[in-house]
Amino acid sequence: MAESPSAAPLANFSAPMTGDQTFELNGRPARYTVLYFYPKDNTPGCTTEAMNFRDRYDEFKALGAAVYGISRDSLRSHEGFKAKLGLPFDLISDPDEAVCTQFDVMKMKNMYGKKVRGVERSTFVIDADGKLVKEWRGVKVNDHVNEVLEFLKSQP
Repeated sequence: MAESPSAAPLANFSAPMTGDQTFELNGRPARYTVLYFYPKDNTPGCTTEAMNFRDRYDEFKALGAAVYGISRDSLRSHEGFKAKLGLPFDLISDPDEAVCTQFDVMKMKNMYGKKVRGVERSTFVIDADGKLVKEWRGVKVNDHVNEVLEFLKSQP
């Protein structure tokens, strides 16, 4: 939940996303880009998180923020998840974990008493210059979208 100490822009990356598009960090037209990393399509927590971002999407747009979800799921899985939930934003596919690695969200987690490697639920706000201005790691779904919106509202 700390603000980024780095003033340098993040390294550019591109990755496939829904709608037959490619996400590229550099040159995003939005004032802010909100990237939320989540473990897996069609799981309870990830579904709730996606619906929370969906339900408040107009507020993000009004604040000049574009929202994108990212997981290791395939584009096919993402397209189905997006359609099923009626998501107004695109989902980025990162099956080779390149973007997850860049943002250091791959962690060892406990799942049913077993250690598994997976995505730590995290959200990053990046400004129009490509600089990381806020991050949340180890996100709990409840009330998280409100925290992100409150941060954006607090920006000059």
